[in-house]
Amino acid sequence: MPAIQSGKVLVTGASGYAGAWLCLALLRQGFSVRGTVRSTEKGRYLEQLFQSQQQQFAKDKFEFVIAEDLEKEGAFDQAVVGVDAVFHSGSPFHYDAKGQALTKLVHPAVNGTKNVLNSIHSHGTSVKRVIIFSSFAAIVEVSKPVPTVFNEESWNETHAKESAEKGEDQDPLAAYRASKTLAERAAWAFVEEKKVPWDLVTVNPPFIFGPPIHDVSGGAEKLNTSLSIFWGLLHGSKSESDLLTPGGSLVDVRDVAETHVQALRHAQAGGQRYAPTSGPFTFQDIADAVHGDAQGLVPEEWKRATPIGKPGKGKEVVQNSLDGSKTAEQLGIKYKSIPTIVLDTVAALKDYEERKWKPYPSDKVLAL
Repeated sequence: MPAIQSGKVLVTGASGYAGAWLCLALLRQGFSVRGTVRSTEKGRYLEQLFQSQQQQFAKDKFEFVIAEDLEKEGAFDQAVVGVDAVFHSGSPFHYDAKGQALTKLVHPAVNGTKNVLNSIHSHGTSVKRVIIFSSFAAIVEVSKPVPTVFNEESWNETHAKESAEKGEDQDPLAAYRASKTLAERAAWAFVEEKKVPWDLVTVNPPFIFGPPIHDVSGGAEKLNTSLSIFWGLLHGSKSESDLLTPGGSLVDVRDVAETHVQALRHAQAGGQRYAPTSGPFTFQDIADAVHGDAQGLVPEEWKRATPIGKPGKGKEVVQNSLDGSKTAEQLGIKYKSIPTIVLDTVAALKDYEERKWKPYPSDKVLAL
């Protein structure tokens, strides 16, 4: 399919951590965006958020539609009408699923993906490309020896097989990983079986950090899963011994959003998987960035609560990693460094706390 440089696109899960940044990145690059949200309140939040960026795009470039239940058949039928591309980012990421692994994680991810694709197949006559927000969880195969460098050719089959064996009783973390493999496999199978007139791309990021712009008003307990872990580090949740354990790989939420946009704008992206990453990390690396802050961004009380550990030793931890070179080379993504990711995230969280967690990020956060 040809590259798509303009037009109207659909973003499912638009009110989420990465979804909000994706909508903003698309709007800033001239696209009209329709976002699906679970409530009018979430849609109004996004409208107000994007209106604060009036200097970047016209007021009528963003609209929202309600899709309360991702698993409900036909939930996206109207949403896909008249758009040139679809970004599917609506999928659960949490570990609150003890005894309900299928109900809370696997089925919403798989059925939500199938629902979107069925709606596109039946009603999305103008759609040329579908980009699915998958995960590194669909790539990393735990049966491989450590350290292994994973790339887009790899698939996590272990947790998918375990899901079939354990069902609702699968460990929530393993079930989340299974859900990403099963949902992405379902998408690729759909394309093959239906012989669709559009092409598919998946984006498979690892652990995501970076400043939030979605609705976290009300307090730190409103933060999404990854930012809750980050917030916890700054407030004493980690000990010295926690810092030099494998953390996995990480990427900035803004780089994830840009990867999605560029996957739309590059013709050769069709049929590809992309795994954007700034590289492997440990919480020692994050602590080093916190204590190495020379700009006065980190509040002193946050520094005191963050263990110092053994500065500079994070790179010595043996762990698996993700190769992000394909995304950088084919899509032109320039990854943010770990210190930049950490300090920008700190700046945003500090801004929210200083404003007593009132809704909407400040202009300085949007400018990061």
